[in-house]
Amino acid sequence: MAAAPIVVHRPSPTGGRRVTVRRAGRDEILGLAHSDRDFVVFLEGAGILDPALIVDDPVWVEWRGGHAHEWDAA
Repeated sequence: MAAAPIVVHRPSPTGGRRVTVRRAGRDEILGLAHSDRDFVVFLEGAGILDPALIVDDPVWVEWRGGHAHEWDAA
């Protein structure tokens, strides 16, 4: 099974989590999300339709280094 194309990386020391998407074989940084809303906005900006429906789908999103939906500093 291929890795999920969207990765929410571990929380940063100052809060927030980097969000990347794999496109054309390369990882593209979408931004540093501090909330679920930030995350959804980044996905919308990347052209993903109905992003709120995929944030908990492991086929699409991999949450690394922490629990899903946790945005506080590490």
